[in-house]
Formats: sequence, structure tokens, C-alpha cells
Amino acid sequence: MPDERARAVGDGVGRATSDEADRTTDSGVDHTTDTGVDRTTGNDADHTPDDGVTRLYGEPFDSGFARAERLQLAADLTTAITVYEELLALAESIEDSPDVQFLRAHLLSDIASVRLTATDLAGAEDANQRSRALLDGIASAPMGPRGRQLWLEMLLRTLIAGSDLLRTTGRLDEALACLDEAALRLPEFDDPDGLRTSELGLNRVHLLMDRGEWGAAEDQASALLSTTPTTAVETVPRLLVALGLICSSTGRFEAAEDYFARAEGHFRAIGDTGGERTLLAHRAYAAMHRGELGLAERLFAEASAFFERQRWFGDLAVCEQARAFLAGRRGDALGAEDLLAASLARFERLGASIAAAHTMLLGAQHAYDRGDIDEMKRLAQSARDVYQEREVYERCAQVDLMLARTLEDNLGRTDHGDHERQSVDTALSLALPAALTLEAARYDFATAHARSQWLQLADEAMRLVFRLAIRRQDQGLLFELAEHRCAGASLALDRPSPAHPADDATSVFPGAAMKSYGPPGHAEGTTTLGGVAAEAAVSAGLRVAPPPKVRMSAQSGPGRVALQEYIAAAEFRYRRRIVHEEEVPFWITDDMTSRPVVQVRLADAGDLFMTWTWAGGARGFGTGHGPGAEVDQAVRELADALPGADDGAEGMRRAFDTGALTERGRERRLARALAEALWPEQLTAQLRQVAERAGRPLVRIQPSPRVAQVPWELLAVDAGTDVRLIDLADVVTTAPASLRPRTPATGRPRGAGAGPVVLVLDPRVPGFRADSALGSVLGPPGSDPELSALVRTRLDAGPVVPSVAAPAEAFRRTDLDREWLSDVLREGARRLLYVGHVSGAPVEGGQSEDGTLHLCCAAGATGLAEPVRTHRPLSAKDLLLGSLPLRADGEPGARIWPAPPRVALIGCESGGDLRFAESFGLATAMLHNGAELVTATRWVLPTSFAFHRLAQLPESVRPLTEAIVAVDTAHEHEDPVLSLGGWQREQLDRWRAEGRIEHAPLLWAAMTSIVV
Repeated sequence: MPDERARAVGDGVGRATSDEADRTTDSGVDHTTDTGVDRTTGNDADHTPDDGVTRLYGEPFDSGFARAERLQLAADLTTAITVYEELLALAESIEDSPDVQFLRAHLLSDIASVRLTATDLAGAEDANQRSRALLDGIASAPMGPRGRQLWLEMLLRTLIAGSDLLRTTGRLDEALACLDEAALRLPEFDDPDGLRTSELGLNRVHLLMDRGEWGAAEDQASALLSTTPTTAVETVPRLLVALGLICSSTGRFEAAEDYFARAEGHFRAIGDTGGERTLLAHRAYAAMHRGELGLAERLFAEASAFFERQRWFGDLAVCEQARAFLAGRRGDALGAEDLLAASLARFERLGASIAAAHTMLLGAQHAYDRGDIDEMKRLAQSARDVYQEREVYERCAQVDLMLARTLEDNLGRTDHGDHERQSVDTALSLALPAALTLEAARYDFATAHARSQWLQLADEAMRLVFRLAIRRQDQGLLFELAEHRCAGASLALDRPSPAHPADDATSVFPGAAMKSYGPPGHAEGTTTLGGVAAEAAVSAGLRVAPPPKVRMSAQSGPGRVALQEYIAAAEFRYRRRIVHEEEVPFWITDDMTSRPVVQVRLADAGDLFMTWTWAGGARGFGTGHGPGAEVDQAVRELADALPGADDGAEGMRRAFDTGALTERGRERRLARALAEALWPEQLTAQLRQVAERAGRPLVRIQPSPRVAQVPWELLAVDAGTDVRLIDLADVVTTAPASLRPRTPATGRPRGAGAGPVVLVLDPRVPGFRADSALGSVLGPPGSDPELSALVRTRLDAGPVVPSVAAPAEAFRRTDLDREWLSDVLREGARRLLYVGHVSGAPVEGGQSEDGTLHLCCAAGATGLAEPVRTHRPLSAKDLLLGSLPLRADGEPGARIWPAPPRVALIGCESGGDLRFAESFGLATAMLHNGAELVTATRWVLPTSFAFHRLAQLPESVRPLTEAIVAVDTAHEHEDPVLSLGGWQREQLDRWRAEGRIEHAPLLWAAMTSIVV
């Protein structure tokens, strides 16, 4: 094969076929075209700017290829195939040679691509195999460097198309093998713009999506999108479509529409009509999952009409499947069955086994709805067999969940008599491993927002499990369920390997049935990402790993792990890790057994579930259950009484004027409503008994996200009197056990009580005046004698940083930035007292790590939070990740900012971490970095100035100052929880006796100490 292969092939073929030109023209092959897009050989082909036709083989082949390309973009696949077949017949009439064999391989590869797009899978497979055989046949033929590059490009394209074909027919392992082979060949190929690399990446994304590995797919698609060149005009929109489908499949519908809109613009720019029309089905899919069923039905009908006209029967079958689901939802059982039958028949004719299994699963639900249990079992088992064979394990979990739901439903419809326990056991054996798998799927996602949205989809499965446990009256199982759910995700400082996420548990309709592949030949197989792409993926968000195993004993050594048989079943059935190898006791008493202690945990699963266990001289345990509607109502009443984080001054004014926490009668009613919804009378009785026999107990309570703002101390736990929980016990908040640091933080001084107290008091935020949003919290330095006395007391008691000559110098400083804080914490400190601005993260965003402290850092400071004007806040993400995402030799946050044993963060909602499904905010970051106790706030704090302005208190009365002094005093006490609780009881007594605004729980009930 000559060195100048591109020209030699074209010239040779052109001369050999000059006598055929008239016949070719008559049969419809156009010699000119208005497009120059070449999907396969753009790197080495010659181009002529006047007509846009790629010069590669000579006429009529070059213009024929161009015309077929134009027809594909116009979605006229039937005519495109006709053009290719005519060119192939012409090529097969030419005397055989390596050049001609290469031409035939090229034509067959294009035919395979078009037939696959048209879902003619048998024809696509035949053409692909013939193309590969021709390429293999000339692999050893002499060829120069350019010829070798053309051969490699065609081989890559054939491998990619073969992978796409295998994926479409459900042979996912074989598809992966094709990608692996393509990845091995890729280094030989000269791909300076990364076009083929991006196509291989896109194909990998599609394969991950077909397996339901949404998190891994999103990682790779996002990284590819950031590195794919703009010249990849067909890859970019299909990457955007893939990201849109990932987002819509995982509950992020606004992001999905953004991706679809961007893809639409790209399709329109290149004239890809088929791509544009296919977006109708993708948008219908998103509309269906967000509950807009009318819109979904209209879009699916429009898309179906287009696919039927174009004879794109695979896409049509997907639409019929979705329309069957919608018909069933509106009560048209007959229409649903007809559409299901049509969809299943098409998929079976096409050989699309996984898509056919999706339809079987939907058919199984319809069979159950009409009372045909045998047919339901047959279809569900048939679908599961396909999923098991193809190793699509998240679909196996979906089948098991559906069977468990039908069992639960049947238990409610019929009397199972003596067999009821067995039926419930069977349902649990199916539902619990599958639900654990769905929950664990979130660990594949790079961002907490994506994980929080996924959990909303997975929550229905866990609600089913809790309902079954209640039906079985299994207190032990409820206890273990709560312990597992409360263990918390582990921070993953190293990038985890992908696992197998699951699908939407809220709907029988299988999300991954939606066709996600683009035109064949645009796919991917690189198994790893390196360089910029890898760094972008790692730094995309805060990564987490599964929770630790929870050992159901406080003692070390072997023992039962919570849900151990169900975890083992999940990991075996669905090939997904459910828990981390690390093992922790279900609670850690350490040195807290000098008095009675009860550990209370709460878990959200539709209703609110509580468990409690006694230690420290008292024994016993129990479980409680609060109906979801009652809990939600009580939580809403509390929210109405609080100043919202986003409401600013108006929210604070409302809290003072009409809020329940500033008027005794309203506060008493709220405290009783919270107790009735959240606190079991049995536990109150136990607290009284223990207090009478062994002294005031300590209540350690780990709230669920839904009730994380509840001021537990205030609960009016006795219906007949005004006794509050804090009257009976001291209360401390506990964070998930996964936050306990595995290794001690560096920089901590040796010896009890060693090291200075670090005071960060109302630091000056660059770019903000004293009277602005991030201005002064405590007023002018020296204007508050009690605060000055606090600083003087600390100076007299021992070393303090920053070093000051007079107390006033400790306030409104301009030199307390993140570097300074790192230096003083690395040197060792025994306490940190921060009083200043805190900006909490929005709960709906799911990313607690976005909470920030406002120090004196300028915008140029290195960090992970976005600057605000001329200032960059210090985020919880900084405290956790440190410089790891920013440089190759980075350090984790625990080394840069090692926390002292006791930390006070007095700012607005500084302890809002526990409102999130993943607690990685400021308070818990300090615990992760080594703190043993963090005092923080549950909601937005009113300043003393707010009391003066909104409640007309005299300036000499400073409620916030009193709270700061109380926290500082408590952190100097041997038992800070006891000390702070004593101050809160004093405030409560004054409130009940006098009802004065300066003693209102709006301020002091916001304070809580958090431990692990």
C-alpha cells in the first residue's frame, strides 16, 4: 500500500470506475454536496474549499459519501442506506486490491452505523463483521504512515460501532471488550485534537448508563465535556444529551433541561435533524419522572410519530414502553397492554434483550394490577433472568423491590393467616438488600447535591423496609435499621472506584430503557482518565464512601454487625459495597459513663423512627415511631417561629414580632406540640426513674435531617405540667460515628490543658463596612465591658492568640486570615472561640460543605469557596479537603487546620450540618479534624443590636454577649455540657417566671454542643 494512501486510493478507484459514472449518477449518487463533514477519516483526507467534498477515493465515491452524510443528518436513513449500498455494489465490482478492500470496509462500516441508528441490528451486525474482516485482511499489507493512520482510524470506528451494537443488544461485557481493544489501539493513532478519544469516552459513558452506573457515567461525561475540543461537533451534543439523561434519571430536572437545551443548539448548528427530534423523547422522559404526565404523553406521541415515519423502530419501542406506563397511570389498562405488547415485540425482533426485559418488568406490574399473579411472576422472573445474565445488577434490585411491594400490597388485601410472618419475612428478604443497594448507589456521585437528589429517589425503598419491620413488630430490626442509617457517610479523600448504582425506586418504569446512544461510530473505551480530566473529576465535589460497619456492642472484638445478613445478601446479589471495612461500636461511651447516659437516634423514612439505649449505670433500650404527617406539622410550626437564613432583617423582625419563641404562651404550645410529635412518653418515664435513682442523666441525641433544628431542651415532655426535657436531663447533640477521626490531628499540644486559647472575635471582613451585611457583629471594639472582661479573664488565665496588650485589640482585627489560623492551630491550641459571620449552605442544595466562616481573607487567598466581593470565605470544604484538590502535593484539611479539643462557632446556623443527609459542614468538619466537642447554633442568631432595635431593650442589656460568656465559661469547665446546660436552665427559669425578651429561647435554645 503506497505511502500517499489517501490520494492513491482515490485516484486508483476513480480511474477504474470512469466507465461506470453514468450508471452511478442515474442510480442516485450525487457527485456534489454542500457539506464537508466526514465522520471517519477527517484527519488525513484532502478537502476542497469550493464544494466541501472530502477528497479520498475519487468519484463517484467521495461525493457519494458526502451525500450519505447529509442524508444521515437530515434523518433520512433509508435513502442514506440506499446510497451506501449502491456504492458498495460498485466497489465490489472493482478488481480486488488492498485499496479496494479498504474502501469496502469503509462503506460497510458506514452501513453498520446507519443500520444501527435505524435499529436494524441484524443488518448492522452483518455489515460490522464484514468490515472488521476486511480490515483484518489488509492489516499486514504494506502501508506508509498516513495509510497506517487511515487503517487505524477505520479499525477504531469499527470497534466502536461493534461495541455500540453489542451494548444495544444487551451484551454489555462483550461491548466492554470492544472498548478495551479500541483503547489498546488508541495510543497508535495520531489524534492531536482528541476527537477519537472523546468519541471513545462518549461510548464509555453510554455503557455506564446502560449498566445504571449513573455516578461513574456523570463523572466521565463531565470530565470529557471539559476536555472535548469544539471541533468534535457531533460528540459534544451527545455528551450533553447523556448528561441530561443522567440528571433526569437521578432527579435533577432543571440541570437536565439545561443540558438538553445546549444539545439542541449544537444539533441545530450542524443540521442534525435526527438529534433534534430525539430530544423530544428525552424531554418526555424527564417530564414523566418529574410528574408532568400530560406533557410527557404529548412529547412521547410526537416523538413516536417521527420515529415511525423514519422507521427507527428501537426508539419507537422505547416510546411505546413509556406510553404504556402513562396509559396505566391514567387508568387505560387496555391501551397500556397493547402498547406493552407492541414494545416487547419490537425489542424481541431487534434482539434488544435488556430493553425487552424493561418492558417485561412493566408488564409484570400491569399483570399484578389486573390480578394475574402467575403472569406477574413469570414476567418479573423473565426480566430478572435477563438482568442477571447481563450483569445489570441494579435492575435485579428493581425486580426484587417490585416483588416486595406486591407482597406488601397483597398483605393489605388478603388475610395470610398463620403465613403472614413468613410472607413479611419474604418481603423483607427481597426489599432490604435492594433498598440498601439503592442507598449505597449515591456514593458513585461526585457531588453532595447529586447524592441528595438520588436519595430522594431511593427513599421510597427504605420506607417500604421500615413499614415491613413495623408490620413484623421487630424492635431489633428497627434498632439496627436506625443505627445503620445514622452511621453516616465516610469522607473519601481518595477517589473511589466506580460501583453499580441503582435506578429510580419510585416508579416501575425503568429509567435506563431510554435510548442514550448517538449515531454509531461515536463512542468510547478509555478505561481511565488522566491529566486535566482526572483532576477535574476529582475536584468536582466532596466525595464520600459507604458508612462503617456498626457493631451492635460497645465492646471491641467480634460481634454482630447491624443488618449483617441483609448487607451480605446485597453485596452478593447486586455486587455493590454497602459498608466500609472499618467497624465502629453502635455508640461510644468512652469516659461519659460517670453518670447515666441515654443515646437517642432518629431516622427519617416517611415516618420518624427513634431508638434509645442506656449506659453508665442504667440499662435498657427502646424504639419509638412518629407518624410523618404529625412530625411535619410540628416541624413547620417550629420553622415559622425561626428567622429564616434567607429572610434577612425581615425574617428576624418576624421572629421577634410574631414568632413562638419570643412569647411565653406561644412558646409553651410549640414546646408541647414538638414533644407530642417527637418524644415518646416511655422515654420520659425512664428519664424520671433514672434521675431519681442515679442523678441527672445525659441525653445524647442524633437528630435526623428533618428534625435537626429542633431545640430538644425545650420539649414540654409532661402534658400536665411545664416540665421541659432540660429540667430532667442535660442534652448534647451527636454527629454520625463516621466523623470520628481515624488518626489524631497533628499539632495538638501534649498534656491536659496545654496550649493557648485562640480568640477570633468579630474579624473584619475585607470589602464590608461595619454596618453592612458582613459587618460588625459585636459593635465597636471596647464598647462592651462584659466582652472586654471575657478577654481579660482569658489573658489572666494563660496564653491567648492573637497576642494583645489590651482586650479591645482582640476585636475587629484585620490579620486573622486562613494562613494565620493554620499557623496557630498547627502550633497547638486547647480551645478555639469564633464569634462572627457564618454563611450556611442551602439545605435544598444538599451540600453542607459549602457552609463558610468569614475571616479576614482577601479574594486572592487560596481556597475552594467563591470570592464575595474582595473576600474569600473559608469553607467547610476547605477544612476537610485542604489543598488536595488544588495541587498534586496537597495536604488534607486536618493537617492544615487541626482542630483543638474544644471549638465554639458562634455565628448564624453554624451547626446546621445535621440538616443535611451528609453532615460535612463547619461543625462536623471541626470534629473530623480532631475536635472532641463543638458548640454551635441551630439557626440564625439575633445580635444584641437586634434586641435593641426590634425589642427596644436598653443598650446596657446584651443577650448575645451573655450567651458568648456562657459558652466561653462552659468550655473552661471540666464538663462543658453540664455547664452550658446549667446556664440554659437558668434562662428557661427566668423565661417561665418573667417572660422577658432577653431570656427568650430564640437566642439561648439555638446553642447546642456537638460530639461524636
